[in-house]
Amino acid sequence: MSQDRRLIQSELLFLQYRKGGQQALAELIGLWERPLFYYVRRMVSSEEDAWDVLQDVWLRVVRSIGRVRKSGSLPAWLYKVAHNATMSHLRKVSRWEPLADDCDGQAVEPTAVTFSPDEAEEVHWALGKLKLRDRELLTLFFLEGFSLAEISEVVGAPVGTIKSRLHRAKKALRRILEEEKSP
Repeated sequence: MSQDRRLIQSELLFLQYRKGGQQALAELIGLWERPLFYYVRRMVSSEEDAWDVLQDVWLRVVRSIGRVRKSGSLPAWLYKVAHNATMSHLRKVSRWEPLADDCDGQAVEPTAVTFSPDEAEEVHWALGKLKLRDRELLTLFFLEGFSLAEISEVVGAPVGTIKSRLHRAKKALRRILEEEKSP
């Protein structure tokens, strides 16, 4: 589903929910489950952890969606909830076990960018080699199509900081990909 179509559908479902339509909330969750799973999966060490975090995300969403005032801010708000739930999970996990740098190879399809299967595998591998913060920024910017302002809202940092971190993350990704290609 295209990003624009998802946004329009989200606005309609959000407005229906605000008018008392409980079914609209279930449809909204269905609409955002895949992109949020992909986002969370890029941050955690396993697919099972991603599903656990996503379940926590939906619990948080159900408890507090009434606080969202404008439907246009819904995507950024959903990603902010996912960001907070993911960071909570990672803090909890880091107390008990080291976080793996690399994902377990499970490919999850991106929504905003398409690659050939070989390119996708290479990019996913390279993303897994990056620091968590860099991986998150690149995922939000390139794969989810978020603007700098939206990323700023999700991660809670000023736009200027996001811009410079994103620049450094792109350089780091490029360096990893170039090292992989050189013999």
